[in-house]
Parts: sequence; C-alpha cells; structure tokens
Amino acid sequence: MTSLSFLKRTFVVVTWEPNQIVLSAEGVDLAEPKRPIVEIRNIFKSYHRENLVVPVLHDITFDIADGEFLALMGPSGSGKTTLLNLLAGIDKADSGMIRVGDVDITTLSETELAHWRANNVGFIFQFYNLIPVLRAVENVELPLHLTALSRRERREHAETALRMVNLDHRMDHYPKEMSGGEQQRVAIARAIVTDPTILVADEPTGDLDRASAGEILAMMQSLNDDMGKTIIMVTHDPRAAERAKVIRHLDKGFMNHDASQDPL
Repeated sequence: MTSLSFLKRTFVVVTWEPNQIVLSAEGVDLAEPKRPIVEIRNIFKSYHRENLVVPVLHDITFDIADGEFLALMGPSGSGKTTLLNLLAGIDKADSGMIRVGDVDITTLSETELAHWRANNVGFIFQFYNLIPVLRAVENVELPLHLTALSRRERREHAETALRMVNLDHRMDHYPKEMSGGEQQRVAIARAIVTDPTILVADEPTGDLDRASAGEILAMMQSLNDDMGKTIIMVTHDPRAAERAKVIRHLDKGFMNHDASQDPL
C-alpha cells in the first residue's frame, strides 16, 4: 500500500488488477450524504446553419449529486454530447443556468470559463487525444502547466497519476508504443491529475475491444466508488452504462426524467 500526496487530497493506492482497481482517499468520508455538485436549470441550446435554427436541447433540468456516476444515453443526434459540452464549459447554452459547485458557469466570460475549466474539469475522450510526440508522463503533465506548480512538482504529480492507473512502467513511452487500453489509461491519468471537481467522459470505451473496455470501466467505477469522483459519461453501450449509478436518457433534445438508479 502506497500513500501519495496528490494536490488537494492524499490518495492511497491499494491494488490494481484487470477489472479491479482499489483506491481510497484519506480524510474523505464517502458515506456522507450526497448533495448536488451540478445543478442544471431550464437549459435550451440550438445551432444556427445559415438561416436555419436547429434546436438541440429543450428545457433540460436535473441535478447531479456529489460523487455520482451518471451515464447519459440516447440515439445519435439526441443531444448527449452537446449537453456534456455545456456541463464541461466547452460550449454555452442559449439560456438557462448550470451551477457546478458554487459557480454558475453560464455567467462566466470566455477567459473566466477557460480558467474554471482548467481547474475543475477532467476530460476523457473516445480517441484519447494524446499528443503523439510527447511521452506518457509529459501528456499527463499538460494540464498542470496551467497551475502554479513547479516543474518538479508537475512531474511528481504526473508520475503519481500514472501509478494510480498502473502505468508506472510506461511513463517514458510514446502513445504509438502503447495499446488502445493503455492510451486510455494515460488519458484517465491526465484527467485526474488536477483533482478536478467533475470528470466528463465522451464514449470512453468506444474505440476499445471488450477486454480493454472492461478494464477502463472498472477503473472509472473505482474512481467513483473508492475516491468519490463525480463522473458524467456519454455512452451508446448498455454494458458501459450498467457501471453507472444513475442512467438518464435523452431523445430529440428532451430529457426522460424517469432516471434509473443503482439500488445501493
């Protein structure tokens, strides 16, 4: 068991095996009552194509509890990725309110939103989005360049994050030297290295074989169960959605409010 000082908290790396990762956060009571970490109220979003207005999201209202693992499902064109982008501060709604923690991100300027995003959101993409000319540890380090950490501290935190996803033996490898599952684990390490408020994942297993997908989902589930990370995942895969504690469905921009929940 290894205790690691890691930004805002101390994490204990216990074990990692395929489909089973056990992590814990010292000083974090994961049994505390869940309060909303994200509040979405009356969100509307449309896109403009020349003179045509294309509605995408219609009056979306719901909460995401602190420590929730939410799966957003729905057919292509239902608005899932658009909603994820709004929650992550990548895009802006036409109207409505999105509060993450104590910040209404719909009121922020583009500069303020970029700063907020760097400190509060960890991104996990379907195609990893790793920089091919950077080694694994350098890819993980990238978000830390926006912090006040020294060069030595950035490297220490990046190495810690890679150990947490069991890739300490791959720190000096380039993306092309790793499997798809390993590249996605590097992406997860990059996503958690700043200890963000929320993790957003857009089809994180869409480019992986079944075995690798299972490992990634187990890792994400442990980040949620053992470290209390709030995860919002867009997926088409019912097997991936089964790992979530709450599943919400979008269809043609409307939210089905009969969310299914994991009976804990």
